Amino acid sequence: MTNPPRTTPATRRPEATLRADEARRIALRAQGLLGAPDRRGGVRGMLRRLGAVQLDTISVLARSHELVPYARLGGVGRTAVESAYWGADVPAPRRSPEATGAAAFEYWSHAACVLPIEEWPNFAFRRRARRAKGHRWHVLDDAERSCAAVLDRLKADGPLTSTDLGGAKNGGPWWDWSETKIAVEWLLDTGEVVCTQRRGWKRVYDLAERAVPGDLLHDDLADTECLRRLVAQAGAALGVATRADLADYHRLKADQVDAVIEDTGLVPVEVEGWATGRGAAARGGTAEAWADPAALSTEPRGRHRTTLLSPFDSLIWDRARTQRIFDFTHRLEAYVPKPQRIHGYFAMPLLAGGRLVGRVDPAREGRTLVARQISVRGPKAVTPMAKALQEAAEWVGCDTIRVERMDDHKLAAELMRQLA
Repeated sequence: MTNPPRTTPATRRPEATLRADEARRIALRAQGLLGAPDRRGGVRGMLRRLGAVQLDTISVLARSHELVPYARLGGVGRTAVESAYWGADVPAPRRSPEATGAAAFEYWSHAACVLPIEEWPNFAFRRRARRAKGHRWHVLDDAERSCAAVLDRLKADGPLTSTDLGGAKNGGPWWDWSETKIAVEWLLDTGEVVCTQRRGWKRVYDLAERAVPGDLLHDDLADTECLRRLVAQAGAALGVATRADLADYHRLKADQVDAVIEDTGLVPVEVEGWATGRGAAARGGTAEAWADPAALSTEPRGRHRTTLLSPFDSLIWDRARTQRIFDFTHRLEAYVPKPQRIHGYFAMPLLAGGRLVGRVDPAREGRTLVARQISVRGPKAVTPMAKALQEAAEWVGCDTIRVERMDDHKLAAELMRQLA
């Protein structure tokens, strides 16, 4: 007996046929990496444009959520980045009497992400799904009592970290969470508690009724409407995308995308030169995709940003899409045993001229930026690499750059000359 075919949206005639190069430039502009950066909107404008900025524990040059605005806006201060994410940014008439007016909140999107506070209602479908499941991977003996205790503490003393609440661990491995930690993370999943900032990389929790503006604090949107909005937002942030790309952006399922795609405002297109399979390494063929109409209305032009990208940057966080658009194999090797690494612990791709032309595995030693391993795609990538290293060093307060390894000795000599 064969499985029934997957249900897909009704076939619509493509409204445009794009070359792979056109699709690449549309994607770069949509991600804020082609054209003049929005200086007036700053970090908050960037967050709203992307819809999600991924968080991660690894800090090399800086943490990933700091590297994302740096890649688009240049040397914006790291303190300013944190303030832009977590500071108040809500006009007074929109606030409930108790609200602190957070500009963003942390929740599960592509992964753990910083999200614009305006997106709170759109994740009602995910909060409902968590409630329906009834627990995380941890199960509490008396969930009602534990959760009530956390809510009482936050109401009286919040915002608080898990340490403030009594400790995050029982003393064993990192996953051996305390009863309090399990309870507060469950309340975060289900929307009664909000992560309002990170302090020393610890989540700071507060009551949703205090942190989320009153007109946004609801789960009124049906699942279908939540999904429609998120797929439309992903389409705008990607510019042009396959169905799999749209699903991956906020980690939706393919059938969830199919159920709403016709109502998102995105238009069907074909892209010549894109690989036809999601995991295919080869380029070629014509792929069915969806595009933001605004992205098709004008030709993407302007200055290309030359910068190092976090491995968790939304331009490249989908590995199959990165391969398809840039013909660039990207993999985070932080969790790969050291002898098996090819490009290094936290290899950061180099974006220059709208293409990925190299990568560097960076580190810091005092006021020295250490390039532990560098690779570039030919001599033309040496100057952009030197520029990107110099700019990154200045941003993190380093006044010296040391290159430890570069396979091509002639290119290494030229890079060192330019860095000097």
